[in-house]
Amino acid sequence: MTNYDNLFSKPIDNLGDWTFNDCVAEVFPNMTQRSIPGYSNIISIIGMMSNRFARPGTQIYDLGCALGAATQVMCHTIHHNDCRIIAVDNSPSMIERCRRHISSIQTMIPTEIVESDICTISIENASLVVLNFTMQFIKLVHRQTLLNRIYAGLNLGGALILSEKFSFDDHCINELLFNMHHDFKLANGYSKLEINQKHSMLKNVMLTDTIEVHKQRLTEAGFNHIELFFQYFNFGSLIAIKSKS
Repeated sequence: MTNYDNLFSKPIDNLGDWTFNDCVAEVFPNMTQRSIPGYSNIISIIGMMSNRFARPGTQIYDLGCALGAATQVMCHTIHHNDCRIIAVDNSPSMIERCRRHISSIQTMIPTEIVESDICTISIENASLVVLNFTMQFIKLVHRQTLLNRIYAGLNLGGALILSEKFSFDDHCINELLFNMHHDFKLANGYSKLEINQKHSMLKNVMLTDTIEVHKQRLTEAGFNHIELFFQYFNFGSLIAIKSKS
């Protein structure tokens, strides 16, 4: 049973910066569903994409796996077992629960859950890499290097799925979609106090980019085919494919 997110329902004197601790991990499934527009759709699409891109004898990476939602759907939708999923996160609280969740499902796909920094882990022989709302928590100075390493570790024809919260250069559009996201959270039962306190904690930790900046980085990394395939307000997902030749 999913625990209900009421972590910020009462005033907190010293909020500090956001961390993926035990308290967040306990309510994370409820938090993502109520906070991220289109989250279930994105997870479903990751499953569909994984079945298309996963190749026998290769590795699939879920970088910043949290509780393993993307890993679980890939375990269910990849139709052959001659590959391996490697799920990585640097939060001990998330990794502990991710291991528990993955061990409870029936799958023929070998799955390794790793507690590590995704900026240092080796990426090799990959047919698919997933960054599902992860890049926005990586320091700006490390983002291009991470994408370069992912590209180098992908086999020809391999793909990267990158889901993020976006910012927009057009102030009018940026404000509109920010407010629409605010209304989305209100409609899902969050109070203004909860929304404001969470925003305060995230503002120094979650640094968003425009879609154009993401595409520029992916191009610089070497990807030949890049496009936005899903967007709901200021959240969405891009696909980047390493050319087969």
